[in-house]
Amino acid sequence: MKDKSLISYAIIFTLFASILFPSKTLADWAYAFVVWDGYVYVITDEIVNEVEKEIGHVTRYSDREGTYSGNFSNVYPKGTKYYSIVGFNTDEAIAIKDEKGKYIKAARDGEYARNIYDILQKSSSTIILWTLITLLIAILSIYFISKRRNENGK
Repeated sequence: MKDKSLISYAIIFTLFASILFPSKTLADWAYAFVVWDGYVYVITDEIVNEVEKEIGHVTRYSDREGTYSGNFSNVYPKGTKYYSIVGFNTDEAIAIKDEKGKYIKAARDGEYARNIYDILQKSSSTIILWTLITLLIAILSIYFISKRRNENGK
């Protein structure tokens, strides 16, 4: 009987862990891009001649598909700089300074899909809510497992 209880707890723990810490997909990206200020900018073949000012830089690089936080890129290494382009609003396009010193145009494609960790980082009330929900589910699970074990023991 004790073994069944341990197995039940292990299953519940595994379910919680898989919900709270989902695995990343390990596939190649469909296209080259950077993320800046919460938006995806698709890398083009267009060279930019005039930039205005530096507006940011790559804070995380990965060549594996997934959802990452910060100014992310699937092409450019951490530290690669972003610039505003003369005559363009950053809502339309930005420039990326490549390793050769050339400025490459990146066209805005839409909002970047955020992961649960980004959401949790931005809101302490969200952290509290998720913690309370997790605790409630854990307490209810333990209660029902104990109740079932007591009924089977009688």
